[in-house]
Amino acid sequence: MGTYAIYFFIYFGFLFGMGIYYFFKVKSADDYLIAGWNMGFWSIVGTIISTFCGAAVFIGWVGMGFSVGMSGFFKFALPAYVFSLVLVLLFAKPLRRQRLYTLADLFSERFGSKLGIFPSVLSAFIYSVPTLALQIVGMSTVFKWAFGIDAVWGIFISFALILAFTILGGLPATIITDAVQAVILVIGIVLLFGASVNFGGGFEQILSNTPSEYLTPLGNAGLSGVLLFALSVGPFYIIWQSTWQRIFASKSEKIAKSAGVTALLIAMVVSIFPYAIGVIARQYVPQGMNQDEIFSYVTVDMLPPAIGGIILIGLLSALMTGADSFILQGSSNLTQDLYNRLMKPDASKKELMVASRVSVVIISVLGLILSYMITDIITIYQWALRLSAVTLVLPFLAVMFWRKVTKRAVFISMLSSAIITTIWPLLGIGWNQTIVGFLISLVTLVGISLMTEHSETEKVKAVYFEDFDRSKTTYQESTTYHA
Repeated sequence: MGTYAIYFFIYFGFLFGMGIYYFFKVKSADDYLIAGWNMGFWSIVGTIISTFCGAAVFIGWVGMGFSVGMSGFFKFALPAYVFSLVLVLLFAKPLRRQRLYTLADLFSERFGSKLGIFPSVLSAFIYSVPTLALQIVGMSTVFKWAFGIDAVWGIFISFALILAFTILGGLPATIITDAVQAVILVIGIVLLFGASVNFGGGFEQILSNTPSEYLTPLGNAGLSGVLLFALSVGPFYIIWQSTWQRIFASKSEKIAKSAGVTALLIAMVVSIFPYAIGVIARQYVPQGMNQDEIFSYVTVDMLPPAIGGIILIGLLSALMTGADSFILQGSSNLTQDLYNRLMKPDASKKELMVASRVSVVIISVLGLILSYMITDIITIYQWALRLSAVTLVLPFLAVMFWRKVTKRAVFISMLSSAIITTIWPLLGIGWNQTIVGFLISLVTLVGISLMTEHSETEKVKAVYFEDFDRSKTTYQESTTYHA
């Protein structure tokens, strides 16, 4: 326990040192939420790796590898990286030229500010809050493993640490610390993989003792099962605001693209390890162990504290960077989409700065409340991804590529797909709810666009093919930016 305490003290000392430094350096909401549009290559690489490798990687994906094998990587992780690469390669350049903060900004600029409310609320409350809660729960679990702290207190301590760091430094502190944390994270997961191979008796014994279904890409699910699961996860990452923030925070379009691709390829390789650890763990963990406890069993019970402590710090790094990223995502939605656009379009820089930190507190407190209710990490995360994807992906693509899409069609598409996807499992019909949600989104989006005209608040354009000129944009609804 003493070794763990030393590691934790050093880690949080570094973290809060950076937070305090940026507390005095950050002067505007632009700096706080988008890091002043000025981050370099390696800073962006580090923060993307850290953000992608959160609680799901260390705890959920190890457990998934244990229960379903390597097919979990092809169902869950690989689709996330493939769609994220599509985002970076295809959309980084046109999106960065918009000088936006959020996905809701894109809808508001195209259709008028009121339409941006729906994606903003969805991003802040349906995605950011639950995923923040997952990080809080994961962090409290680390405190339980290392120090025996009760879950109730562990959750509160985790919440306090996450909130304090995020409210101090915002995105600049997050990105800079992420670059360091990414190194710790990779070292930790590689060490855990090496230890698992050793405990499993070496590669030859592991391969000979592991049933083939745990080693193949399709496992027991078959091609259709893997593809359906991938469809419920992957498309979300085209509209994942955490990656959008990193694109906007980059110093240039070139850095946004090159750093994004580099980081995603590294993170993709790193993500293979937790699934492999879960598969290998079948050789030596007690039968009947809860899959979410495998990580702690290997790290705390089987490794010496000097090694286990490094792995725990790697986990804490992943959890902290995920947590503050999700808070800042929700904060951007509340500050820019709701406060600045709808409540006070003439807000000063100081008022936006205050609003940013207040919204950080709001998202954090909601995450704390939900943390006490979570029982299944992967299910909650998948639900948030699915609902966001079926509601926003096709409208986003329409805004980027199709001039004909109308305000009314986008609103009805988002609302109807969200409702149908949520209630579909209750109807007892065999069709996959993700497929149904995308079909509803597509049919309403195309059909209603062809039957309706553009409203007066719209700026009719296919954003992907046109450079955005803020000075030429006019709306009946007043909008103001401080970019």
